[in-house]
Amino acid sequence: MNNKPVSQFSTKQICVTAVMVTFIFLMTIIPRIPIPLGYAHLGDAAIFWCVYFVGRKEGVIAGCIGSAMADFFGGFPIWILPTLLIKFMMAETFWFVVKGNIKQGKSFSFLLIVGLVLALLIMTVGYTLFGAALYGSLEVGLMSAPGLLIKSVVNIIAFCFLFKSFSRMR
Repeated sequence: MNNKPVSQFSTKQICVTAVMVTFIFLMTIIPRIPIPLGYAHLGDAAIFWCVYFVGRKEGVIAGCIGSAMADFFGGFPIWILPTLLIKFMMAETFWFVVKGNIKQGKSFSFLLIVGLVLALLIMTVGYTLFGAALYGSLEVGLMSAPGLLIKSVVNIIAFCFLFKSFSRMR
């Protein structure tokens, strides 16, 4: 009888995930631009890049941990649990939409843009709702939505740049 766990990580996967946690953390914490209830950053582009080019498991885990670490070290510890849930849903949604492209080795496509937009809309709605719940006011939560949407557009552009650059290197 095989007692081996179904989704065991190899040493290589653990090391790659740790490097991706650091990459996502740095892309989230360093280019910080204040917006209502938080800050804008390029961490989402890094999460998408990681999910697309490194792998689903590594990307989702690194996205959750790297983003949560940025909340902790960036002075927003109240957001750690919402961030874990939101980044998980965001990364999984992106993977679900684009997994066919990844498996077929397709390059840039309309489906890729759909995955980015859908995942970032989930992120925007998630942070807006958690902001409303954490601060007891839907109006306060909605104050963050315009900044989150602008951040989303910037992250889509940043991901497209990373995507094109990395695709050429392959």
